[in-house]
Amino acid sequence: NMNATDSKPATPLSDQLRASGNWNTTDNWDTIAELDPEWMEKFMQMGLHATMKKSGLDTLTWEFISIAVDASCTHMYAPGTRRHIRRALELGATSDQVMAVLEGVAVLGLHSVAMAAPILKEEAARVAAANSK
Repeated sequence: NMNATDSKPATPLSDQLRASGNWNTTDNWDTIAELDPEWMEKFMQMGLHATMKKSGLDTLTWEFISIAVDASCTHMYAPGTRRHIRRALELGATSDQVMAVLEGVAVLGLHSVAMAAPILKEEAARVAAANSK
């Protein structure tokens, strides 16, 4: 993938993402691309366009999915959430639709309570039994 004119590999997707404002500068993507531009380009190709193009899903649906991923309690990536909300609104989404995505992804937190509540019950019973002796 090397250009004939220099030793840098061609990075058309990374370049396109930079130009369109879809390049995450806050996550050190520039540093990764500087250290290994060819790997970063391959990662972007695998992670973004290959999946999106093959899916048959429209762009707005992908923006909703991206909002859910970036806003999830396991990711909480504000710059990406902002970028994808803006893009969804530009594509015609309503605030109610975006809020529905955010409310839907909020259920991820329920599992931490569902997992921990029985533990709390068991440990409270264990401590109560120990204190009654």
